Amino acid sequence: MTHRMTMIYWKGDKFWLGKLLDHPDIMTQGETLEELEENIKDAYRLMVLEDIPGDFKVKEIAV
Repeated sequence: MTHRMTMIYWKGDKFWLGKLLDHPDIMTQGETLEELEENIKDAYRLMVLEDIPGDFKVKEIAV
């Protein structure tokens, strides 16, 4: 399933920076615009836990 979201991005001193408007807490960087887009997709997938197996465990930890 494909999700469409809007990424805002800009060129910093060394890297391209971007974040998702739909999920402003997801922000990342890349050396190229293409790398930024792949990194933000990876960050989104991690956030929605798409690649977590069905038999996962849960443990509360102190930070």
